Parts: sequence; C-alpha cells; structure tokens
Amino acid sequence: MASFRDLVFFLSLASSIAAVLCNSEGDALAAWKSELVDPNNVLQSWDPSLVNPCTWFHITCNINNTVTRVDLGNASLSGPLIPQLANLPNLQFLIINDNNLSGLIPKEIGMLSNLRSLFLSKNKFSGSLPPSLGNLSSLVFFEAHDNSFSGIIPTSFGALTSLKNLRLDNNNFSGNIPFTLLQLVNFGNLQLLNVSLNSFMGSVRPTNSSEMAVTTIIQDPKAPN
Repeated sequence: MASFRDLVFFLSLASSIAAVLCNSEGDALAAWKSELVDPNNVLQSWDPSLVNPCTWFHITCNINNTVTRVDLGNASLSGPLIPQLANLPNLQFLIINDNNLSGLIPKEIGMLSNLRSLFLSKNKFSGSLPPSLGNLSSLVFFEAHDNSFSGIIPTSFGALTSLKNLRLDNNNFSGNIPFTLLQLVNFGNLQLLNVSLNSFMGSVRPTNSSEMAVTTIIQDPKAPN
C-alpha cells in the first residue's frame, strides 16, 4: 500500500505535469495571437503571464485546466493558423469561421487527435488540404466551405469514419473525388456531403441505396470565369 508520502509525491508530480501542459498551451495560443490582426480586441484577455489560458475569453478548459475549445467565429480576425496549435492535445473544437484568416493549413493540425469539430469556413485560406488531416479519427464536423483551397481532396479523408458533416463547397478543388470519401457515404456515418462549386472531373456518385440516408450530396461544378 502506498504511503502518505508516496501519495503526496504522486499528487505533486501530477500537478507539475498539468502546470507544464497548461503553460505550453498558453504559450501556443499567445504565439498565435502575436500573428493575428485583431481590430476589435477580442483577444485582449489572452495574457501569457497568467498560469494557464483557462480564464481567457473564447477559451474553454476541462477539469484538468487543459484547453478543449477555441471559439473565435465571426471575430474579424486576420492572419494565419500556426503549427504551434498542435500543442493543444485535448482540443475538441476549433471554431474560427467567418473571419479573414488566410494562408495554408499547417500539417500539424493533423496531430489534434481529440478534435471533433473543425470550422474553417468563410475565410481566405488557400493551398491544398494536408493529408495529415486524415489522422483526425475523432472528427465529426469539418466545414471548410467558402475559401480558396485548391488541389485534390486527400485520399486520407477516407479514414475519417466518424465524420457526419463534410462541407468543402465553393473552393477551387480539382481532380477526382476520392473513392474512399464516397465509401463514407455508403458505409460510414456521413450524413451531409457538399462538394459543389469546385472544379472536379466527371460526376461520380455513390452506388447503393444508402445514398438516400445522406442529407445532401451536391457536385455541381463551379461556373467557368
């Protein structure tokens, strides 16, 4: 049986580990803030001198004081996402839609293994979606519509078997829609798929009756300029 001294040591060690994690999360978010243009001062409370970011506005933490939610939708923010956001290992919700954010999606976002909702829509993101996003096995909602993404949809998206909603409409994607993605319609949990207003080749649709269970499957091409 563990002694009282052992118990005290264990609790102290756990507290130290939690403190280090909280500090690294605060450092990551502070680094992101330094890259953003914030005309409405919505990030004013993001003070890196605090012990952890759990008291900051637009941040939610769990009982262990680690970040689980970043909610910055419709905040008039400009700037990029940064690789350091991978230092939020318990993040479940990253909500940054309806801003002026731009640049590429860092491949490190694919390290957020607990992420359930990723809302990137109505920004100015560009470039290809990194294949590493296929590692987000807990992802249920992914909305990236109304951006300037291009290239192909990574075949790794076929591994996102927990997805229920996927919106990639109104971008500049090209090539073929991956068969692995269409398999999620037929055999996965996908309930909404919208890939309209892109430049995909051909017109490929799911092949069995389970298509009727999907709320929307739209593949209308983007009109040529």
